[in-house]
This record gives sequence, C-alpha cells and structure tokens, in this order.
Amino acid sequence: MRLLVVADLHYGLPKYDWLASVARNYDLLVIAGDHLDLSSAVDFRAQSVVVGKYLDRLKQQVPVLTCSGNHDLDSRNAEGEKVASWVRALSSEGISADGDSFVLDDTLFTICPWWDGPVVRADLVDQIRIDAGKRDGRRWIWVHHAPPNESPTSWNGSRSFGDAEVREWIEEFSPDIVLSGHVHQSPFVKDGSWVDRIGTTWVFNAGHQYGALPAHVIIDTDRQSALWFSAAGAQEVRLDQPLRRPIPELVALPSWLTSADPAPDRTPG
Repeated sequence: MRLLVVADLHYGLPKYDWLASVARNYDLLVIAGDHLDLSSAVDFRAQSVVVGKYLDRLKQQVPVLTCSGNHDLDSRNAEGEKVASWVRALSSEGISADGDSFVLDDTLFTICPWWDGPVVRADLVDQIRIDAGKRDGRRWIWVHHAPPNESPTSWNGSRSFGDAEVREWIEEFSPDIVLSGHVHQSPFVKDGSWVDRIGTTWVFNAGHQYGALPAHVIIDTDRQSALWFSAAGAQEVRLDQPLRRPIPELVALPSWLTSADPAPDRTPG
C-alpha cells in the first residue's frame, strides 16, 4: 500500500491543486490536519466550503483520510469545548475523518480529532482502546495532528510543541505508525526531523513550506520505505531497519516511485 501524507495546508489552494494532480498514483491520501488558516482574510466558513469541494474532488481519485487540526475548529460541543464539526461531517460524504476507524488491506487506521478539553480527550482515549481490540495482528496507523512531545518531529528549534498525552498513548499502545503535522519547522531546523521512532512506533511530520508544492511523505508499506520530499531536499528511511541519524539524502528516486503505472483501485473495508 502506498500512502501520500501531508498536513498544514492552511488554505493553500495551489497545494490542493497539486494533490489533485498526483493523488491517483496512490492507494490512500492522508491530510493530517490544519486545512484552514485562521490568519487568512477569507472567512473560515468560506474556507471550509472551498476545502470541502477540493476533498470531494480528491475522493473521486483515491480514498481520503483526514483529521482536524487546531486551525480547523469551527464550533463548540455541549460542554463548551472547541470542535471541528465540518471535519467530522466529512464522514457522511465518503471521507474518513475525526472519530472514524477503518481497515484497508492489512492496516487498521485510527483517525484522531484535535481535542480542546477533557470530554473530547476521553472520547479519543476510548476510541484508541476500542481500536486496540480490533488490531488482531494488523498494522496500526494513527492520524493525529499534533506529534508526540519530546520528539524531533515536534521540535521548532527552541522547544518541543508536541502533545505529551500522545507520547504516553504511543508508549502504552505501540501503534506501528503515527502521522502528524502541527509543528511546521521540525524537519527544517537543527535537532528537528520529519521522522522519529518511539519504541517500535514510527512518527512522521512532513512540515510546512511555502509555495505550491507541499512538503510531503510517501510511505510504501509493501516495500517498507518512507520518503520525505521538500524544498530542503529528499530523504529516505527503511521501516524494517533501525532509525539512524543523520538520515541520508536520497540520491536517486526508486523505480517504483517513477513508474507511470497508477496504483490499483482499493476500497476501504
């Protein structure tokens, strides 16, 4: 299975255009939160409508999976906690989103909402515990906007901006992979990185860059390979080997990535 992973698009419409131009080459598209941009002059409700149209266009090409980020919160629940109701509503439109779990091939996906208080947090913990019971030998991938605390994937050059609870949950449940974003600078600063390993769990954060091309990670689970592409260069790690730093630069694209053959049609179970 081949995954294209991005995050923190922040209403960068050229980035969505790029996704629409390449999505058909993958088995799954993951957007790990922060579709919207709170600093934009465009009203966030208009932003969500436009992004929703892009997501509808993308899902015609490839299964789309997305979680909410802190910029996506548009309402409050009954307890007064901020939630991204428009992201959760995507589930009814054929897009796997906050609170969803599904199986694709031999992989269980858990999609985690951004939590603003104890109620949503408790619901998320319940979701993780329930999914742990569904694992049954499958590969387990979480999508959570914030990376774990005290990780190179959450380092902004001066301090860690990760989620301490996520790190605790990783240490308790040991998912195979966590896909995140949130800390834009991590892959580009000293002591930061786009990839980390906590125990047996791989953690990825592609980072955020300006321009039409988003920084992105490509994961091929069959070939046990993860590649990172950005304006700063490209790197690769092997998922069947220990993580070693410094991570070597990618000197040539693998043949499976340059093939013109599109990925096969797969439908989530």
